Amino acid sequence: MSEATVMVVEDEEGIRELIRLFLMKKGYRVIDAEDGFEAMDKLAKENPDLILLDIEMPGMNGIEVCEQIRLQTKLPILFVSYRKELAYKINGLEAGGDDYITKPFDFTELEARIRAILRRNGWKSGDEDKLSVLEFQDIKIHIDARELYVAGKPVRLYHKEFQLLLLLAQNPNRVWTAEQLYDSIWGYYSEGDIQTVKVHISNLRRKVEKDPANPVHIRTVRGFGYKFTAE
Repeated sequence: MSEATVMVVEDEEGIRELIRLFLMKKGYRVIDAEDGFEAMDKLAKENPDLILLDIEMPGMNGIEVCEQIRLQTKLPILFVSYRKELAYKINGLEAGGDDYITKPFDFTELEARIRAILRRNGWKSGDEDKLSVLEFQDIKIHIDARELYVAGKPVRLYHKEFQLLLLLAQNPNRVWTAEQLYDSIWGYYSEGDIQTVKVHISNLRRKVEKDPANPVHIRTVRGFGYKFTAE
């Protein structure tokens, strides 16, 4: 299987190993580095498609590493940090990061973030080429063309509606909180809140479901969030 190469820069060996094993199991090629200096050295020799970069590292922290990388390349960077404060997220993004995820994280969400960043940067795996069209009963999603058909008829979606539907449909039965969906689709710079997610979910149901009041595909998991049911 043709997959992306991810460089994991993390000074905690246990976390680095867990991430490496998970990504390798998913088919990624993984390069790891225990600090910023090793990352910069390997970056000159390797050709990763994305860097998973911890912020809190001794010697050269993640922000400094990102700034050094940005002097050389626009390679996608996903920051990882224990810090949940908005100021840290903004600092990471302003330094040149593409996204920011906080520890402890769900590994499924981590991969979804990685795939979303890679897609935004024009990277495709062999499997994604094969799955350029997703079909669920009477729903057909043309990924590359950004088109939706329901019962054979084209349905117009706004950009964020399509992004939200695609994220859900590409991860069937995975439960997302409203916060996770907001962070993945709108990002940290956006002016808004999770109410935006609820509005878009409601709009999608009106456009996708036969009976929006009793949705078959875009379901609410009470007390948790939302999921897409493929059956």
